[in-house]
Amino acid sequence: MEAARRAGPADAGTIALLAREGVAELRPNRGGQIWSLREAHAEPIEPVVDSFLDGSDDRRFAVMGTIDDTPVGYALMTIETLHDGALVAMVSDLYVDPGARRVGVGEAMMDLLIAEATAAGAIGIDALALPGDRDTKNFFETFGLTARALLVHRALPGGQAS
Repeated sequence: MEAARRAGPADAGTIALLAREGVAELRPNRGGQIWSLREAHAEPIEPVVDSFLDGSDDRRFAVMGTIDDTPVGYALMTIETLHDGALVAMVSDLYVDPGARRVGVGEAMMDLLIAEATAAGAIGIDALALPGDRDTKNFFETFGLTARALLVHRALPGGQAS
């Protein structure tokens, strides 16, 4: 049975492994190379994961997605303060192992993230989808997320990242 739960320190190694798999999967996609260098967490990823799990920041949430208690996905979310003092939740990571997709793990994690964001008093929740990644876009749209901005990019001479 698919489920989601708050992640704890014992999940750090699994989250780091899944995070690396997620970056490797997205890097070759359109926009993925720059994303992997700008928005994805830099290596070594363990300190980043630990910062979500050590309990020192109540604005950081780590979620584990499971099937029959076996971890198959993870998500990370941060509550950010806007210029006017309002709070918005930013889902920086949401990844499910390809063999465990389309059975409800991602949905369970997103439901938990939305509940956590709501409980924290956030006025909204943001996430990122790479251009052309219809599955991710459609996934987020099922939760009511819609585009509010488009980030555009141009590679310059000598630049290979896109």
